[in-house]
Amino acid sequence: MTSLEEKAKHIRQLILTALAEAGSGHTGGSLDLVDIFTVLYFNHLRHDAQHPEWEDRDKVVLSIGHTAPVLYATLAAAGYFPEEEMLTLRKLGSRLQGHPSYEFRLPGLETCSGSLGQGLGVALGMALAAKMDGPSTLRRAQGSGTVNRVFCIMGDGEQQEGSVWESAMAAAHHQVDNLCAIIDRNRLQIDGGTEKVMAIDPLRDKWAAFGWHTIEIDGHDMSQIKMALDLADQEKGRPTVIIADTIMGKGVKSIEDNNQWHGKVPSKEQLPGFINELS
Repeated sequence: MTSLEEKAKHIRQLILTALAEAGSGHTGGSLDLVDIFTVLYFNHLRHDAQHPEWEDRDKVVLSIGHTAPVLYATLAAAGYFPEEEMLTLRKLGSRLQGHPSYEFRLPGLETCSGSLGQGLGVALGMALAAKMDGPSTLRRAQGSGTVNRVFCIMGDGEQQEGSVWESAMAAAHHQVDNLCAIIDRNRLQIDGGTEKVMAIDPLRDKWAAFGWHTIEIDGHDMSQIKMALDLADQEKGRPTVIIADTIMGKGVKSIEDNNQWHGKVPSKEQLPGFINELS
């Protein structure tokens, strides 16, 4: 098992433990995004847990706010706050609210989220601002002409929101090439399969038609995730979307690909078995 795979397993353990302690939350989507978050934070992003407001940092906007446990667990594993704080998830007064809340100034959290369809517009604004500001003083001193990058994590059910496509059109029009959207394509949403609720395929063709550089990958293959993120960094003149094929509940075989676990959590009695299932 590679160091990144070990890190992903640890993050899944943090997620499951926190959700079981909270007694509520969203298990399936949180688990299936772990591999993407692991590669982002431990192999790709420019960030510094000791200086969360570092002007040179790349930013992550979690549009699917109900999968907040994966963001919190990754930030904790990266050293933004103590891992023990994960046990306060969804508790009154906790910094770890059920959906990310900027009110509590959690280190590493860039914005509130939860109303689906809003994240891409927020990320677009951040990316446009970074392009307008230009490279930071440090990057200029290093001879780099690059600007801060912004990554927006979206769900596939979220692609049914009209505001997503307004933002997609604007991002391509303004050639916001420091913006990368990542779609969690697990093909499930709270009411069932995405293609039954409201079909979104052919998803890649739609994004390409809106002027985006489009990449499809296995969202659990870390080498593919790395490759896609590198390609997104290199793309000039247009934003990139990575459509990541994932399995809801990834890592716990007994709940994988089951939309009943969209908003269901393991009991404290089930928790040891779930953790033992993790490979």
